[in-house]
Amino acid sequence: MAKSGGQKGRLLALREILLRQTDEEHGLTLAQLQGELEGRGLAAERKSLYDDIETLRLYGLDVMREGRRYFVAERPFQLPELKLLVDAVQACKFITRRKSDQLIGKVEGLCSAHQARQLQRQVYVAGRVKTENEAVYFSVDALHGAISQGVQVSFVYEEWALAPGGRRFVRRARRDGQAYRVSPWALTWDDENYYLIAFDSRAEAIRHYRVDKMAHIRPLPEMPREGADAFANFDMGAYSKGVFGMFGGEEETLLLWFAPALAGVVADRFGPETPLRPVGEGFAVRVKVRVSPQFWSWLFGLGAGARILEPPEAVNAYLRYARETLAPYGEGEGEQ
Repeated sequence: MAKSGGQKGRLLALREILLRQTDEEHGLTLAQLQGELEGRGLAAERKSLYDDIETLRLYGLDVMREGRRYFVAERPFQLPELKLLVDAVQACKFITRRKSDQLIGKVEGLCSAHQARQLQRQVYVAGRVKTENEAVYFSVDALHGAISQGVQVSFVYEEWALAPGGRRFVRRARRDGQAYRVSPWALTWDDENYYLIAFDSRAEAIRHYRVDKMAHIRPLPEMPREGADAFANFDMGAYSKGVFGMFGGEEETLLLWFAPALAGVVADRFGPETPLRPVGEGFAVRVKVRVSPQFWSWLFGLGAGARILEPPEAVNAYLRYARETLAPYGEGEGEQ
């Protein structure tokens, strides 16, 4: 007898039930599988189910039997692999919270519903800073396209600044909104951010740009990419090591003061949602940082526009670092 459309639908439904409701720790009996199918309006006899399960096996679905329970064992992605993917998505600053949730939801579809609950526990490992630029998801794709086509791109580059009143951060375009035009050569992911590595023909130099700060990206097919000589012997590892920094050390809560001109620096480092309050001619933020020589160097590089307000222990540690750093230069020698 030829199989009916209902039988084909039953086979697809059975595959979905096994994939979503079973794993090595959760199986379903034939009676339970029958009940699930009947709940979808699909009748199934025991012999038919045996045949359907064998058909699914022949076409690659790893259906196993343990006692009276049937379950899917081997899958394209194992649970530990999916946990790594979920954590990577959650950690990415260049993906917005909404897009992260969407991607994680799709990753959950690669395992059973029981395992998906474990992935949800992975999601809430930490409240990491995330970009607010929803377009970054498509910006990366546009930049990859321009790189593969070997053409230049134009874009507006944005930064964080203080809003009037000094109580929150706002985005604003650099160069008064004038478009940048560069030759894209590579994309790199460093310090939880995506960066475009490009050649700026006006400056005749290699430059890097945060992708989540790039807006209105437009490939320029009529303008071939430039900078081949500059990238002939380009070492991405050496470039990243020299440009991007990772902070280590023990995590502590500090109250820091900054001048208004450093609003963009603070928003980039700690996130635009960071609570702040006006203090004197600048603003203060209470943040958790990993106190280390790298952090002191970052703070020292901001000069008089940044200082530690509390706790006193951190102030003293920073002073010791500054004294030790300046000690080789001596005191009172003036300009040479």
